[in-house]
Amino acid sequence: MDAKNVNYRMEIIQQSAHTIHHEVMWFERVVDTALTLYFKNESEFDSIYAHQPPEIVTIDSPYTQLIREYELGFEERLILILALIPHVKPQCLDVFLIKNQNLDCEFSEFGGVKSTIKSGFFPTLETACFILGGYDFNARFTFLSVIKKDHLLYKIGILDYDAEQDFGLHQPLKISNEYLGLLTTGKKYLPQFGAKFPAKEISTKLNWEDLIVDQNVMEDLTEVKDWLLYSDLILNEWELDNKLKPGYRVLFYGLPGTGKTMAASLLGKATNRPVFRVDLSLVVSKYIGETEKNLGQLFDEAEHKDWILFFDEADALFGKRTSTKGANDRYANQEVAYLLQRIEDFSGLVVLATNIQTNIDEAFSRRFQSMIHFPKPGKKERKLLWERLFQDTFELESAINLETLSDDYELSGGEMINVLRYCALEAAKRNKKIIELNDIIIGVRREYNKSNKTI
Repeated sequence: MDAKNVNYRMEIIQQSAHTIHHEVMWFERVVDTALTLYFKNESEFDSIYAHQPPEIVTIDSPYTQLIREYELGFEERLILILALIPHVKPQCLDVFLIKNQNLDCEFSEFGGVKSTIKSGFFPTLETACFILGGYDFNARFTFLSVIKKDHLLYKIGILDYDAEQDFGLHQPLKISNEYLGLLTTGKKYLPQFGAKFPAKEISTKLNWEDLIVDQNVMEDLTEVKDWLLYSDLILNEWELDNKLKPGYRVLFYGLPGTGKTMAASLLGKATNRPVFRVDLSLVVSKYIGETEKNLGQLFDEAEHKDWILFFDEADALFGKRTSTKGANDRYANQEVAYLLQRIEDFSGLVVLATNIQTNIDEAFSRRFQSMIHFPKPGKKERKLLWERLFQDTFELESAINLETLSDDYELSGGEMINVLRYCALEAAKRNKKIIELNDIIIGVRREYNKSNKTI
């Protein structure tokens, strides 16, 4: 990270620290008043609402940006800072560790849960409900009617909840890892790839004009891109959501190296959406019986954050739907049915990539909005690819004719990149940025040998 980026990161951290410090001070005043009023001690305030949240007009940090973007009010800001406090100033919550002297036990109305790995008080929704309403039934019932799984704070992924528990006031009040990182350091958090999150973010340094495909493929991809750009207008502003199903499902099929992954990455880049690749051959085969659980989190998170899901090697998904010969086959078929249903219900873009179109059954193929074939590039596309690969970096030996290369050798874009890698290595060994014809011929022969072809 260069000095400019380091300074920018430090500036964000300082702004975040300043904002959260003042938000915590406000929270402490609110809690002090809430407890004073609850225990009927003398107070100069008759309500916690006498303490209004800090002004955020002149401050620009990830925290204040979030408040402004979603127009968070008193209650939402209190819940948000309560969820964040165990990570930034846990001692603020020690006041809830006091005991009921009459019963020699904790105050159940404070809520909270205990941790097996560290000491302290960890809030639940009950804690927030108590602070906001105390013993006021009206405030409590209002809280219960508003705070549900579809509440904004949960819907956009600011707060996490345990999906395996019934949702209620006993739910621990937990800020998601993503927003913990974003609000404190401004740094985006991504779940770690593994069994619980079987996906990795993919991106590209290339641009839309760098994608060399035939005109039909480009037109089909442009339609997908246009849907991402205009679907909100069509479905919501024009109110066609009662006639058109949200989401877009597209199948990319074609031989390896023909641009399927690059196209998915560029769709994300062109529409400012993260793209996550899921390798279904890994998921379905290695985690038999676990797919539904492991991919559930992925679909939920992608739904909230407008991710594009790219299911690579989708052959594994469709190939599992066979006759059941044992428990594993039954599990696999159940999991595939679950995956297909989640894919069909997903409100964003789902791209499935396969090498062989015939693996897709007819019933499911009707659910795709587009099925795009990525053929090997023709002569025209091959010439463009050769030009793009060598331009700006290398000088070509005079004997090299890109037109002739394009006519003589049928290669995919991926195979041509492998040829470039070989040629670059040979040029580096000579310490000259000159590509020789013999290097290209050897590179092509190496690619042909992989598929048992000869020049």
